[in-house]
Amino acid sequence: MLPTERTLCVSIHDVAPATWDECARLAEAIRAVADIPLTWLVVPAYHRAGGDAARMDAGLAAALARGDELALHGYTHLDSGPHGLGWRDGFLRGVYSREGEFAALPAEEAARRIRLGLAWFAERGWPVSGFIAPAWLLGEGAWEALRGFRFEYTTTYTRFHLLAGGVACLSPFSPALVYAARNRSGRLLSPPTASLLAAGLARAPLVRLGLHPPDLRHPHLVRHAQHLVRQLLGTRAPLTKAGFAQRLQLAVPAGARPAAGGAQALRDWRMPWR
Repeated sequence: MLPTERTLCVSIHDVAPATWDECARLAEAIRAVADIPLTWLVVPAYHRAGGDAARMDAGLAAALARGDELALHGYTHLDSGPHGLGWRDGFLRGVYSREGEFAALPAEEAARRIRLGLAWFAERGWPVSGFIAPAWLLGEGAWEALRGFRFEYTTTYTRFHLLAGGVACLSPFSPALVYAARNRSGRLLSPPTASLLAAGLARAPLVRLGLHPPDLRHPHLVRHAQHLVRQLLGTRAPLTKAGFAQRLQLAVPAGARPAAGGAQALRDWRMPWR
């Protein structure tokens, strides 16, 4: 059974020297509503140059000290894998996002990039318990690669996956609330869509709100995020994603954990939330 207390996880995506100012200001906007723990999704070798790496490192160290979490968010945040011929691949990697780094990587290359990312964290002495693929796109190779690491969780767009021994043993339905800031229609439609999703998840154990650097360029999106956080905190406890994963671990009966299997078992095992 899933935890009975309802929770809210707020994350700042695409954290890198080139985006640090925007990410820090997004965190300030959320903390203007409530001083809650945040999860920062860090990209060690972000494809866009610029920014002050030392200032970002200092800011993230301070975030850790105040109880925030840092998660590994891919390695380059740039899709360089081979493209397929199907319409689904074309949509996900051409329309939905062009930065789905782990959408089509072979398992060996996916594992190599994860190791590089973990080494970057280790150089700084920073803990990391979660891996979130850019654009939440995890191909077969990436799922297979995850089996070789000791992450506590990963997330896709629709689910939070608790990992145990490389196997997803609990994945509550919790579609991410995000804003499509890069185009006009997305800026108009994503706030009401996020509100509808939040209302539909009223009984769910988890609501995830994800903020991206481009959101900051549109004040109405930031105001909507602040409104959502204020509203959701009326009925939910704020946690980092690692904190939610730990709570899930306590809620999973030992007999509910599946035996280790292939990538299909890792991706498809489900326990419905109640």
